[in-house]
Formats: sequence, C-alpha cells, structure tokens
Amino acid sequence: MQEYKLTPQEEDAYVEQQFRDLLDGYLASNHRKKVEIIERAFRFAKEAHKGVRRRSGEPYIIHPIAVAKIASQEIGLGSTSICAALLHDVVEDTEYTVEDIEQHFGRKIARIVEGLTKISGGIFGDKASAQAENFRKLLLTMSEDIRVVLIKMADRLHNMRTLG
Repeated sequence: MQEYKLTPQEEDAYVEQQFRDLLDGYLASNHRKKVEIIERAFRFAKEAHKGVRRRSGEPYIIHPIAVAKIASQEIGLGSTSICAALLHDVVEDTEYTVEDIEQHFGRKIARIVEGLTKISGGIFGDKASAQAENFRKLLLTMSEDIRVVLIKMADRLHNMRTLG
C-alpha cells in the first residue's frame, strides 16, 4: 500500500475536487437539478466523518463521495440516491440517528439510509450463516425502495475497487 501524504490544505482541496466531480456528473445528467440538498448532504457527511480515515490514510468522506458517484454516474440514480449515498455510513458510524437524517433531509432520504443501515451486515456482511433471515430483510427492504439495494451494491463495488 502506498503511503498517503497530503497537507491539510491539499487534502481539503482533494475532497472538494472529488465532490465537484460528483456534482459535475450529476449536472450533466437528465435529472432535475437539486444541487442544494446534495451540497447539504455532503457538508453534513463531511462534518460527521471529520477526522476519520480509511485504511489507505485518505479521509473517510472520499468513500461516500465515491459511492455517490457510482450510484449517479454508473447506475444513473438521482439526487435522493446521491444524498443517501453520501449519508449512508453516518447513522452506522457516528452518533447521528435516522431521525436526525429525517429532520435534516426528509423522510425519503432517511428511509433509504435506514434501509442501508439495516442491511449493512446481512448477506453483504461476514455472517453468511444468518443468510436466510438477512435475505428476508433484504427482500422487505427492496419492496420499500430498490434504491437501497442499488446504493449498497455501489458501496460494495467501491470497497472492492479499493481493496489494494
């Protein structure tokens, strides 16, 4: 693994550029342009994950941005999914709750984040022995909103792409 070396200023510029790439891809799509809520979700997630790093040494917020890029640019999902992807680890990894997400971003985004949190273990996790119950949960979640599964797939895809 190569060593991660950026000054705090370079790191902030890198994070902002990654987010700008996400927004540019979204703005080039045919979706309605709901930039304000996407920017709010990014700032919220960035603050929630402040100081947290990935194994590579890069700021954790790079992962949710990458998941949002996959959801938006490779799968073709819109602003609601982009926000949920940016926020997908906030409830699981910080003190924030689904209720906090709902208060700041509305019911639809909060329900998708909640669905992502529910299936974070399950068939996508390490406990394959509990697969039947987790598959049941996955099917229930899918019946509520298929975007949960698509964003979870984007999450796993980014993790696989960055295994090295």
